[in-house]
Amino acid sequence: MIKYVYTIPMITTLLATLILAAPSTNIYDYVPTGFRDATFVAKVSSADFKELKKINDDFTQSYRFKQSQVWIKDPFMLKMVSTIEDTKITFLMNGGMRQTSIPRSKINLKENVSKKPGKHQTQFDFGMLSPSLFKGFFQAEFVRIDRATGDGVFDFTYPAILKDTSRHRVWIDLEKKMMTKREWYGQIKINDGRLMASMVYSNPKQENGIWVNQKVTVFNADNKQAGVIVYSGFDLNSGLKDEFFKI
Repeated sequence: MIKYVYTIPMITTLLATLILAAPSTNIYDYVPTGFRDATFVAKVSSADFKELKKINDDFTQSYRFKQSQVWIKDPFMLKMVSTIEDTKITFLMNGGMRQTSIPRSKINLKENVSKKPGKHQTQFDFGMLSPSLFKGFFQAEFVRIDRATGDGVFDFTYPAILKDTSRHRVWIDLEKKMMTKREWYGQIKINDGRLMASMVYSNPKQENGIWVNQKVTVFNADNKQAGVIVYSGFDLNSGLKDEFFKI
């Protein structure tokens, strides 16, 4: 029988190797640091309203916007212009303020949603990540490394002060620093925190050093495909001005 004798230097080297091989549990290692702004078009490629309705009514209504022009600036600025039939709708987010404008109907609604994260739309809703999302908006808890894909898996929750118990389980490609999958779980008091929908992101593309997904496929809790949205015409870090998002 061969006996192995480990010296202190050998043990030290072994520990160092194990530490270096261990995956990071820090969300900031999984998100791009260079994201500043993005311009693109979001187009509904397919929508099964019967299956969408199983998610919720708000989600169903969002798929009636067949095509939207979207502008995003970090942190927490967003503008989206959509058309339903012959009606133009402009949606603005700036910090915690939200504005919905429908000139044809003489509607101009402003709302403070700083304590209503479910109404606070960000780049996250379009499959994008940035460090600002984790500075008072999301809390990220490392879950595991996915064995099949090598992606880091995190649970995103809201701070207790926001009183929203919904949760997102997110798969992130560490190399590209982009989401590949997301599971959305509802609020505990409303539906016992059950799975609401899952999103699979695909067709990755690199623009100005940032990876973005060009397609998201949505499935309801029954794992039935409910809708597909395609993103195109990306222009990242073009230098969008704050004034463009003024409410």
